[in-house]
Amino acid sequence: MQRRKRITQISLSIISKTRFFSSSSIKPLTNLDFPYSKATDDDDDEADPLYADVPKPRKDKSERKPYPTPMKELIRRAKEEKELRRSQPCRVLEDPPDNGLLVPELVHVARRVHRCRASLLSGLSAIIHHHVHVHRCRVSSIRSLGKYSVVREVSVSRRVSSIRGLDFSRFYLVLEFKFRELRGFFVLRFCSEVHIGKEGHGIRTCIGPGSGSRSATHVWKRGRASDVVLFPKCFHLYDRAVKPRVIHDERFAVPKISAVLELCIQAGVDIDKFPAKRRSKPVYSIEGRIVDFEEVNNGNSETAVTNSTTTATPLQEDYHYSTEKKSLKELSVETMDSWFEMVTGVKKLMERYKVWTCGYCPEIQVGPKGHKVKMCKATKHQMRDGMHAWQEATIDDVVGPNYVWHVRDPDSSALDNSLQRFYGKAPAVVELCVQGGAPVPDQYKSMMRLDVVYPQRDEVDLVA
Repeated sequence: MQRRKRITQISLSIISKTRFFSSSSIKPLTNLDFPYSKATDDDDDEADPLYADVPKPRKDKSERKPYPTPMKELIRRAKEEKELRRSQPCRVLEDPPDNGLLVPELVHVARRVHRCRASLLSGLSAIIHHHVHVHRCRVSSIRSLGKYSVVREVSVSRRVSSIRGLDFSRFYLVLEFKFRELRGFFVLRFCSEVHIGKEGHGIRTCIGPGSGSRSATHVWKRGRASDVVLFPKCFHLYDRAVKPRVIHDERFAVPKISAVLELCIQAGVDIDKFPAKRRSKPVYSIEGRIVDFEEVNNGNSETAVTNSTTTATPLQEDYHYSTEKKSLKELSVETMDSWFEMVTGVKKLMERYKVWTCGYCPEIQVGPKGHKVKMCKATKHQMRDGMHAWQEATIDDVVGPNYVWHVRDPDSSALDNSLQRFYGKAPAVVELCVQGGAPVPDQYKSMMRLDVVYPQRDEVDLVA
């Protein structure tokens, strides 16, 4: 053993003395310049910024969503806010919309987003009316036994009322309240798959109840415009500065509307049905609490109705009449333009108006803070007592893209399960408009995999 070590030392000394193998000429393995190194891949990605692959779902749904802003940046902001409160306990908030005032340069953006949202929904309904078929999986159920307990309770109440001669309307109200509570607090198990084409696809990706007995095959039914684009709902805030949170006992008293609509209302759009308080003076921050010293008369406390609100219905009616005279291709192009314009406007509004989402479930809230309603049933909700784990939201949380499989030829046969890895995807709005005749957007060409040639079913095993 000692002899072997001695030979090794002698050989290393000879190599070090040789000029061909000097220490300067020897490079570690990590510094070798391979033709396809990581730097080359990064350069290719930077050269082609429009490349986007088919989105993949999260492998482990129990993990928390990634933070859009790094945690170190969030900690730094919190420390700066804490130091500012300590140095100035009573101060006037200067930056809108935190001080209760509107951002002047974003008011017209909010009105344009609200107008594009209305035209988008009208255009989708018109395109579907022109025989561009939309299918959705109809499998759904409730995981909890609470539904059966509600039905059993109501059936007992009916028997008691029939014996005592009471009115049934009271128990119908109880039933409605129970089901509203059931919808808010119990997890719904359903399959949200949507397909656009003459018939549903044959790709086995169903996750609904009983999907194991069907080998994950979808059960299709006719879809609507609400299935194409997803607008998650949130609680409406009348005063976002002084009362930014909805508590648990107010969950049924406060209405829930679309997050995009709520974002537009907070940014300056006035709607009669959902009033919001507008201020002319900023609010104060006293040791972290928001206080409003503005003297408001009773007549000025409500939101003033602008001309855009009063003329919203005639504009929608005129747009409805104009869509009937347009061709399918023109409708598709205008609907896609409304989609992109709405998404761009929502991104601008989210830069100033905060939007929050739960890190484990799809719940969303527009406002300075998230609500306090205990309705989270996702991972680790027992540790939070049903409270949501709020974090900064992204554009996909506010406007769900709802990716669907891309169909190149709507008149061909249904998509085959064995060819799943060759098919591309696209947002449902883009896919619907493309099948209606609109050109394919550049940012979704790679995601649709238009450059991939589909093999035949008997050629799948021959493809590498």
